Amino acid sequence: MASTTAEQIVEKVGGPGNITSLTHCATRLRFELKDAGLVDAKALDAIQGVLGSVPQSGDRYQVIIGGAVASVYADITNLPSMKGGAAPSAAVSDADIKAAERAKARGKVAWLDAFFEYLSNAFRPLLGVLLGSSLIIAIAAVLDALHLVPFQGADRLTDAGATWVFWDSMWRSVLYFLPIMVAYNASKALKIDPWIGASIMAAMFTPEFLSLKDAADTVCVEVLGNDQCVAKIFGLPMQLNGYGGQVFVPLIMVAVLAQLYKLLLKIFPENVQMVFVPFFSLLIMVPITGFLIGPFSIWIGNGLGAGLAWLNTAVPLLFAVLIPMIYPFLVPLGLHWPLNALMLANISTLGYDFIQGPMGTWNFACFGATAGVLVVASRAKDMEVRQTAIGALAAGLLGGISEPSLYGIHLRYKRIYPRMLVGCAVGGVTIGILGWMFGTVKASTFAFTSLLTIPVFSPMWIYSIAIVAAFVVSMMLVIISDYRTPEQKAEFAAEQAAAAPAPAAAPAAVATAAPAAVGTLVATRTVSAPVAGELVALTDVADKVFASKALGDGVGIVPTDGQVIAPVSGVLMTVPESGHAFGIKTDDGVEVLVHVGIDTVQLEGKGFTVGVAKDQRVEVGDPLATVDLDTVKAAGYDTTTMVVVINTMTLKSVTPAAPGTVSLGDPVIDIEA
Repeated sequence: MASTTAEQIVEKVGGPGNITSLTHCATRLRFELKDAGLVDAKALDAIQGVLGSVPQSGDRYQVIIGGAVASVYADITNLPSMKGGAAPSAAVSDADIKAAERAKARGKVAWLDAFFEYLSNAFRPLLGVLLGSSLIIAIAAVLDALHLVPFQGADRLTDAGATWVFWDSMWRSVLYFLPIMVAYNASKALKIDPWIGASIMAAMFTPEFLSLKDAADTVCVEVLGNDQCVAKIFGLPMQLNGYGGQVFVPLIMVAVLAQLYKLLLKIFPENVQMVFVPFFSLLIMVPITGFLIGPFSIWIGNGLGAGLAWLNTAVPLLFAVLIPMIYPFLVPLGLHWPLNALMLANISTLGYDFIQGPMGTWNFACFGATAGVLVVASRAKDMEVRQTAIGALAAGLLGGISEPSLYGIHLRYKRIYPRMLVGCAVGGVTIGILGWMFGTVKASTFAFTSLLTIPVFSPMWIYSIAIVAAFVVSMMLVIISDYRTPEQKAEFAAEQAAAAPAPAAAPAAVATAAPAAVGTLVATRTVSAPVAGELVALTDVADKVFASKALGDGVGIVPTDGQVIAPVSGVLMTVPESGHAFGIKTDDGVEVLVHVGIDTVQLEGKGFTVGVAKDQRVEVGDPLATVDLDTVKAAGYDTTTMVVVINTMTLKSVTPAAPGTVSLGDPVIDIEA
């Protein structure tokens, strides 16, 4: 039986034979499986060290690990069972998996999926160096703010000295040569030689290319304070640009290169491809990039940046609220990469970015919600959630990484998102109003919005107030209202009671009463509609026993759909083979009977498909059965479904809802114990 985390993960995704390939990113293991239907999702989520799991299109599956993902990945790849032909290996890149999925893509928006995957694969491997460089500039920003080292001076070499100019080079290397790195990753994503893509982009950074500005026949004109130069190359005009920090140029260039590269592979036989494919790729793509793609891509980046800048200037409050409100929905889907690309383009073009400030309020609202979960889980002594929250909060506050919070906690508990969005809105309004009054918050570099990178933002005090507001509001809302539903709290209480050792000499009466005592922690207040249809008074149903309320008070529902769900959470005490009735006892002792149809026991199960069994625990909304209403009607039976509280006499009040149309899950009976 599997014992280590790695062994358990492999087992729960269907075993080694079900794994086609495996890679990882900053927080997630990324599986390509033969059959995703073999994954035991519930057991997978319960593994120690797993923060959650996310099924994706096709047979892809993600397992959220957090900061320890690299070591877990290594443990999996080193398992003896993973050494066979179906085992994942380090040679299988994340790009390979994505490309394979794109090849299988179906539907009208397959191209859109491919586009976002392309962006994601071009940037994701760079997250580490981007984070590292943002911390280096954060230190520089602190020293400059304290007037210790004048990093922002006009002549930094004179003002700051050679030592600190050298310090500057540590982070500028990442942003300046970012296009070459993006070109390499983008080429891998499209399954072409990454060194060709990187080499074509690097041609724009050579001293020879940069010296074209000083050529005798180059013409330069000052436009808005900047020199715009045009050189004559082969007698044709080439607009010269600085490509440091540009991201749209390599993205578009590689997309074009991929088509040329694949064409060249078809033209040349394999024995000469090593020479002639790179030769013609460089010979064709360097001029195309210099003459067309480079200027065109910069124009696109400038245009998009100008559009957002206009929105930020014209309607700053709307912009400041919009960014943090959409990010919680973009990040889980991986759709935030285009905005990240615009941030980098802004820094390259303007020298600063204005998107990251509002974005930071979403991140801290996310971390605040996690902090609230940590407080509640600690009070409830839920050690599993507490441990997950501690790791996620550390990754967020120190690294600016939101995925452990999102996948490990927020997407698992539906009550968190609405509270987190309130924090996002408060943070956005705060940064919008203060920014409108005192100046837009700007970032001097691409930074992961953590505590350590606060000095990157200016005015720093506005940004600090906004992220604190977002953090505190989200945290307090989660603490006050809890992150769990009443049913989830009851389930946890029951699990705790079951896990607790029974007293050695406890009398039988006490042992019998214990579960009920635990159950009363969450009282049953309502009974939901187990079927959708037309609600009628119980006294009006055609069954005299139910109409007399001899079995308890309740309602009748004439169903319009054959789906039957659990109206309360509890244990199934009655599930006859005929499947026409279900008796459920809640944790606090409320007994509810759902009787589908009148005299339908005579059908002996014909038309009924039951999905549960006696003594099984169900939650509100869990499917119980599916009924073919036409079959029941054709046999001459009334389909009216009775929902009654069997122990009505022991309760303070049982109040049925008024007649009318009800949907599946609507409250139909109010209960007061």
